Amino acid sequence: MEAEVLGAASEVDFSLIALFMRATITVKIVMIMLVIASIWSWAIIFDRFRVYRAAKAKDAEFESTFWSGRMLDEIHSDVGEKPDAPTGRIFAAGMSEWNKGASQPGLIAGAQQRIDRSMNVVIAREAEKLGNGLGSLASIGAVSPFIGLFGTVWGIKHAFEEIALQGSTDLAVVAPGIAEALLATALGLLAAIPAVVFYNKLSADSDRISGAHENFADEFSMILSRQLEKRAD
Repeated sequence: MEAEVLGAASEVDFSLIALFMRATITVKIVMIMLVIASIWSWAIIFDRFRVYRAAKAKDAEFESTFWSGRMLDEIHSDVGEKPDAPTGRIFAAGMSEWNKGASQPGLIAGAQQRIDRSMNVVIAREAEKLGNGLGSLASIGAVSPFIGLFGTVWGIKHAFEEIALQGSTDLAVVAPGIAEALLATALGLLAAIPAVVFYNKLSADSDRISGAHENFADEFSMILSRQLEKRAD
C-alpha cells in the first residue's frame, strides 16, 4: 500500500511551472505579484548602483578641477550653470549667488546666508535624486514575505478542501497542494531578501554620497566666507 502511494506521488510533476499551473487563481495572482516585485526590486538595485557609480565618478572629476588652484570664476565659466557632477551643481549654485551680490557691497551682511541656503537647496535636491526607488525597495522587502504567507495559507486551505472532497490523506493527494502553497512563501522570500539586503547597502551609499556633498559645500562656503571678509575690509 505504501509503495503504491509513493509511486502515485512520484508520478506528480513538481516542476515550478507545473506547481504554478495547478495552483488556484488566488495563489497564481500572489505568485505573479511576487515575481513582478522581485523583477522591480532588481531593476531598482541595478539602476541605483549605476547612478551612484556615475555620481561618484563625476564628483571626483569635478573636485579634482576645483582643487587644482584655478580661479573660482574661471571654473564657474567652464562648468556653466548646470554641470554634470552633483558637486558641480552645488558649486554653481553658490557661485551664482555670489555673483549676484558681487556688485552690491551693501548686501555683504546677508550674502553668506544666501549662499549657504542656495547650496543647501541643491544638496537636498541631489539627496532626493539619490534616494529615488529606495522607498519602493524597502516596501518590497517588508511586504513580500506577508504576501507570500497569504498565498501559502490560501494554498493550504485549498489542499485541505481537496482532502475533504476526496476523503483521503494519501501523500499523492496532500503533497501537490502543500508544495504549491509553499512555493508562494519561497517566492515571497526570494523577493524580500535581496530587497532588504540591498536597501541597507544602497541607503548607506546614498548617505555617504550626501555627506560628501555637505562636506564639499562646507569647504566651499569657508572659501567664499574668506572672500567676503576681504571685501568687507
